[in-house]
Amino acid sequence: MRPPTDGPGAAALGARRGAPRTTRPTGPDPLAPLLDLPGVRDAADAARTAVDRLLGHKVLRRESAGVSSESALRGARASASLEGVDVPLAQVRSGDVSEPTLQGALRVSVALGSMVETWDRAPGQVLARMHVLAAADLVAPADLGRPAAHAGARLGGVFSLVTGATSAPAVLIAAVVHGELAAVEPFVAGSGVVARAAGRLTGIARGLDPKAVSVPEVGFAELGADAYAAALAGYRSGTAEGVAGWLAHCARATELGAVEGLAICESLLRG
Repeated sequence: MRPPTDGPGAAALGARRGAPRTTRPTGPDPLAPLLDLPGVRDAADAARTAVDRLLGHKVLRRESAGVSSESALRGARASASLEGVDVPLAQVRSGDVSEPTLQGALRVSVALGSMVETWDRAPGQVLARMHVLAAADLVAPADLGRPAAHAGARLGGVFSLVTGATSAPAVLIAAVVHGELAAVEPFVAGSGVVARAAGRLTGIARGLDPKAVSVPEVGFAELGADAYAAALAGYRSGTAEGVAGWLAHCARATELGAVEGLAICESLLRG
């Protein structure tokens, strides 16, 4: 499969033009208490600051599409690496990719921009599409886009989070969406790639990174697969400490992903 040539940034920006979506709930806000968990507020603030620094880079005034494309490629590679498929970036960029997990991650990355407008209106439809792209060469056609029965109730909760209003920072909404999908593993194969893509898509759609130029997947890969698994196990436990650890881990990965985005900007600046 050829690497992405058109990242999600342009479509994401087009989808979010116009009046901003209302984000403050009219009733109880289930995510608001997350900010009071130990270390979470500071981690979320640091992530937001890092992404804002990236969005202010001068290269993005003229090269945001190029940065977004490179971000999509690096993000797909990093997401696959967390599944145990570690292919050198140069090889991915050359198009010499035959491994099905990495191929699926690349397909999802390329398509994210087209999903932004639909995500907060029909998340179930988008999630099914993600799985078709991610797992096309991993599962039988009958299993593509079809969550397992055990995931039904919890997926309903995820969809409510995606479509609902909240005052919580976008980085935390993305972390919860990512964590829920990774924890419940709704699909026979490909759930990890889909969960990370859904987290990234949430950050784009909620305005954390509307240009899709940061690379949170690289942040997770830099923190390491063992740390990722441990943080996810903490989230699965449902304890305050475990949930706080996962949210802080995701925020730190987002912060590192913004640094990766800056590196892409600087490389384009140097030509």
